Amino acid sequence: MTTNNVKKVWASGKAVVNAWLAIPSGFSAEVIAQCGFDSVTVDMQHGVQDYLSMVQCFQAMNGHPVTPMVRVPWNEPGIIGKVLDGGAYGVICPMINTRQEALDLVQYAKYPPKGTRSNGPIRSGMYGSAGGYQQTANDEIVLLPMMETKTAVENMESILDVEGINGVYIGPSDLGFSYGLVPKLDRDEPEILKIYEKIIKECGKRGLYPGIHCSGAEGAARAINMGFKLVTLSNESGLMQTYARMQVNQTRKDSNGKA
Repeated sequence: MTTNNVKKVWASGKAVVNAWLAIPSGFSAEVIAQCGFDSVTVDMQHGVQDYLSMVQCFQAMNGHPVTPMVRVPWNEPGIIGKVLDGGAYGVICPMINTRQEALDLVQYAKYPPKGTRSNGPIRSGMYGSAGGYQQTANDEIVLLPMMETKTAVENMESILDVEGINGVYIGPSDLGFSYGLVPKLDRDEPEILKIYEKIIKECGKRGLYPGIHCSGAEGAARAINMGFKLVTLSNESGLMQTYARMQVNQTRKDSNGKA
């Protein structure tokens, strides 16, 4: 029986709706964790989070049925082991371009015999009985290498064939960028949509779950209907900014020039 909510949602045949935290605040995390998301990802790559703020976010979310995940800054064993020890139940890792890099990610994230992760789950041990965490961690933890470059797309099958990953996560901005397009999230260029279709098909063949970064509900719903199995709805700073701007504009518009 899995304790990872992301895996439960996938097992039910549905797509995971994921939140994204760029702000280093337990309070923000606590607010977001109550909004109905399936998982909440702390962004240590492009967000302004550090390791301690990640732990505070996890602590704040603990009372809510969301899976705590992290986007690490890079595919490097020190930080991957450390976020897992801090309680991450999922790792999204940027810029995985080759089969070897995907193999490395699995090695860094799994305990022996499947990997080389060092034992010392200082906080993650709280998620199970003493010694129990180590027995289930290899199966419970979700690993999503990011496919976000032309090179990664060229190596798609060999990356997806790596045992131990659960799918891939598309970074649309970087992916478009590497094809000479403007970096943006909800892409509609036919050549990019064709890549998405292929990723979804190849993941489906292997029982893997493709994820993607979106800029809101419209793009997320479209991605789910295409076949994506994990969608991120912007980040909390983006959601806050969008709603705040909308409210300010509405106030100015409806106050007949008095504001």
